[in-house]
Amino acid sequence: MSVTTCRRMKACFTLTLALCCLFAAGVSGDSFTVLQAPEFVSFQKGDWPVSGEKVPDVVALTMGFSVQEDLLWPGLQAGPLFQRPRANVLVVVRGVDSLALPQAVASYPLENPVPFTLDSVAETVHSLFSEYTPVVLQLAPSEERLYMLGKANAVFEDLPVTLQQIRARLSQDGSVLTSLPLNSLSRNSEADLLFLSEVQVLHDITALLQRHRHLAKDFSPDLYSLELSGLEELSRLYGKDSPQYRDATAILATVLQKFGEDMYRLYGNRAVVEVVTVKTFEAPLTRKSRSILQSKQISNPDSPYNLAYKYNFQYAVVFNIVLWLMIALALAVIAISYNLWNMDPGYDSIIYRMTNQKIRMD
Repeated sequence: MSVTTCRRMKACFTLTLALCCLFAAGVSGDSFTVLQAPEFVSFQKGDWPVSGEKVPDVVALTMGFSVQEDLLWPGLQAGPLFQRPRANVLVVVRGVDSLALPQAVASYPLENPVPFTLDSVAETVHSLFSEYTPVVLQLAPSEERLYMLGKANAVFEDLPVTLQQIRARLSQDGSVLTSLPLNSLSRNSEADLLFLSEVQVLHDITALLQRHRHLAKDFSPDLYSLELSGLEELSRLYGKDSPQYRDATAILATVLQKFGEDMYRLYGNRAVVEVVTVKTFEAPLTRKSRSILQSKQISNPDSPYNLAYKYNFQYAVVFNIVLWLMIALALAVIAISYNLWNMDPGYDSIIYRMTNQKIRMD
């Protein structure tokens, strides 16, 4: 083989390798996957990317709420006006770009994976349905971060939230250690126990909701936001090519699929379950705050803090009843006035007819 031929083969091999790397970089990436969704929430299958900062808007729109800015994303289409899901469940998995979820409704690439929260959606649920005390649960077991609102305080009162409580739960009867194939995972490793603790939390959430099935049938929608980082710790400790990481990824995919099916069934096939997989977030999570005394214009004179007027979910119903009743009355007045104006007193009115007869008789 000549030197020229070797150089050509080497150049072709280098070019092929570069193209493969570019193709892999274009295909592989973070994802936004819809595990379960009712028929009236229409997710279109396609490769339209969704920005990480727009995920809360997607969740709000699936629940029938309005957002501040229009979401120019063709993956979600407008649904029926008088149908909304009973619950929305969002699970954020850190440390992996994608999971094998073959039964998912749709999956989209996630771009600009910045940290996000569902605080705005939780505030909307609480403000619109405060009379019905909906279930709002936001939980990150690895960070021991917990936020519960409404009936969640009663439903998840026994839910282990700290790492110490979760590890103690793993040693009790009915833990996931007795039902999952651990394979290369160890019960004595801190990183492995962290991952198994998050799996245990998913199992306990569905188990507690089984005891309170009536909450899934009330009028108010429920919101769940879970953040799992056990895979991220396993990848740091063992590497992504290790058997521990591969076994944990397979276990989590199976558990999430079952978790989505259980939540969907508990809410009468009217729940939306999404999974966001991200290798790592691009920026640390920062919460923007604004003082309630910042605004100088006071729209509500009774409140010195520029608070909005309180109204409940019946506001739209009452507004439509009053509006269409006024329109109907206005049309009725116009029709009656027109007929009275064009009335012939000697022919149409019985009063004038009787009066004329009486005058003739006299």
